[in-house]
Amino acid sequence: MRLSTVILPVYRWSEGGEEVWRRAERLGFHTAYTYDHLSWRSFRDEPWYGAVPTLTAAAAATERLRLGTLVTSANFRHPVPLAKELVSLDDISGGRVTLGIGAGGSGFDATALLRAEEEPWTRGERTARFHEFVPLLDQLLTHPVVTAEGRFYSAREVRNIPGCVQRPRLPFTVAATGPRGFNLAARHGQGWVTTGDFAVNADGTAEQSHAALEAQMKQLTAACAVRDRDPAELDKVLLTGFTPDQPLRSVDAFVDFAGRHFALGFDEIVLHWPIPDSVFAADQSVFERIATEALAQLRS
Repeated sequence: MRLSTVILPVYRWSEGGEEVWRRAERLGFHTAYTYDHLSWRSFRDEPWYGAVPTLTAAAAATERLRLGTLVTSANFRHPVPLAKELVSLDDISGGRVTLGIGAGGSGFDATALLRAEEEPWTRGERTARFHEFVPLLDQLLTHPVVTAEGRFYSAREVRNIPGCVQRPRLPFTVAATGPRGFNLAARHGQGWVTTGDFAVNADGTAEQSHAALEAQMKQLTAACAVRDRDPAELDKVLLTGFTPDQPLRSVDAFVDFAGRHFALGFDEIVLHWPIPDSVFAADQSVFERIATEALAQLRS
């Protein structure tokens, strides 16, 4: 059982940002992730910094804390420069990086690079790019020289020397809620991450959300069986804050929530670091008590 946090890249480093990441390490979180977006929802007109520079600074400010993205997508990234950044970040952190990776959504990231006459990619187009993006990134991070030509992405004699500190490469945690995503996770992932079922999250109950997550877990197991892979080899990560549950209401509420979801097979639960006056507002003292007390209660 692991407890992690996601720290949105909203903090100016010289005005407390560094201390937030150090605090996450002192609280004992397994991993501190950040979003990899150009901007996000209600934060669009607020301070928002780049994921890779933020994680690089966090790597220099911490010693043991694992670091990662939840999640990186092809909406505004290309595998070739991303691979170079990841090799560098893995080196600077001493091999503490996990890449969360997903197909991307329809928000600001999907339109920022488009010309005025262009339409955003459909969900099917995003999925198609995702299925080319991940295998090429895998190649780039596991081979010193890569040449590849695809429908969407190409690489010509691209060097990534000396490669990642973690071997054969830093781990991928693949976001998936549908069959094609689960197949990609089973093929390339060292982990799988979900925020739950979109439809249930919007209008459903906590019980319906639990059932939907159980169904997703079964889909992942089936995808692993097709590839003759043991599903136990993959970490199962639940990013909270989107399901109908309210796990940050109290320590007891979180212990109940975590116990039910660990029983489903999740290995890691990720909590959003509280941000006042936002969708992720929560009592900081309760959040920190959860970080320091909840796992011990679960184990006992």
